[in-house]
Amino acid sequence: NNGLAAPRGVLQSMNDGKVAEQLDLRAMPALKGKHNWQNACMAFGAARHFDIPGAMIEAAMKGFPGLAHRMQQVAHLDAVAFVNDSKATNADAAEKALSSFDNIFWIVGGLAKAGGIDALLPYAPRIAKAYLIGAAAAEFAETLSGKVDYVISETLECAVTQASGDAARSNRPNAVVLLSPACASFDQYKNFEVRGDAFVAAVSKLPGITMTVGGGI
Repeated sequence: NNGLAAPRGVLQSMNDGKVAEQLDLRAMPALKGKHNWQNACMAFGAARHFDIPGAMIEAAMKGFPGLAHRMQQVAHLDAVAFVNDSKATNADAAEKALSSFDNIFWIVGGLAKAGGIDALLPYAPRIAKAYLIGAAAAEFAETLSGKVDYVISETLECAVTQASGDAARSNRPNAVVLLSPACASFDQYKNFEVRGDAFVAAVSKLPGITMTVGGGI
């Protein structure tokens, strides 16, 4: 059998049923989740078609910063990562992020779409705590009640402060403060890009933070 696959995050190039090349994607911050592993397989296959060496592909993937507002790791504070997924304006989009991380301190809310976040409840075991912002806060509190620990933060800035403190104190491995709102932004922001920039700016003000993208708006 020939082809490319990434079972459990390890990209494998198969030749006659044997692994010809292998690349571990799991430690690459911009390539979290099964959907990104699939994308990596496509990119790897295209690059190898043009005889680009595997080591060069691996270096490029490791250095790939990700796309703005799309599961983009923007900073870390000791062992806690901060991820901007402001593009997740509905539950289907937010599901990609929730399925890609564990020990999530989830910033969620805004202008709710039809169905709210009910479809995301299967990911409750991955969520350490939720921080509810915007117009959907009360509705989402009802959805999460008894299933996920939450606090109504109201504003994004407050949510960032609360989530970062809770994540740091939790000592959970691979903790992540995740903005994946599952909502439109129009109750508080002009668009998801402005919301994402506001998240990055708020994160940049945290004491001791190490930014991997710019902290200004």
